Amino acid sequence: MTLEHIIAFNAVLIVSILSPGAAFLMAVRSSISNGRRAGIATGLGLGVMASLWTLAALLGMDALFALFPWAFATLKIGGALYLIYLAIKTWRGAATPLGAAPKAQGRAFIDGFLVNLGNPKSVLFAAAVLVVIFPPNLTASEIAFVTLNHLALEILFYTGCAFVLTAPAARAQFLRAKPIIDRSAALLLGGLGLKLLLQR
Repeated sequence: MTLEHIIAFNAVLIVSILSPGAAFLMAVRSSISNGRRAGIATGLGLGVMASLWTLAALLGMDALFALFPWAFATLKIGGALYLIYLAIKTWRGAATPLGAAPKAQGRAFIDGFLVNLGNPKSVLFAAAVLVVIFPPNLTASEIAFVTLNHLALEILFYTGCAFVLTAPAARAQFLRAKPIIDRSAALLLGGLGLKLLLQR
């Protein structure tokens, strides 16, 4: 493994993190709705699970899913149902003003972790990217380095988002548009959940 491999992986990972999806949406809503600490905790949960999917891909989890399709199906259905649950909860709370008490950091971490756990296709994507970028037969220390590198990038990105989004101007704009943003978020989360359920 060379520096070029790491640079290529990081470039692909940054593009992936920036792509609009359930994880990015969850981090944005958590930061603005529940404060900086909750936003950072949500990002940490998202990053831990995302890096675990990369670790799983490096260890050959995609081959295990191919061998035992029911394991993949179970994860996919569970994840889809969780995304739909979040969609319903977000839609119902769209018109409700934000509470004074911020979400507990532990709860925010779990929410982030479960959102990325709910997308087992991440491991298949990670596996495809890793096969293209890295040479075969990485050592245990190289696998650990790639996994920790992934986690560090996720944490840096979501922590930065939390600082930017909790600025007074950003928060004030969100509060004005909260019903529209929440309902749009609910539609996206629900759509992702339904897509996971219906895909074969």
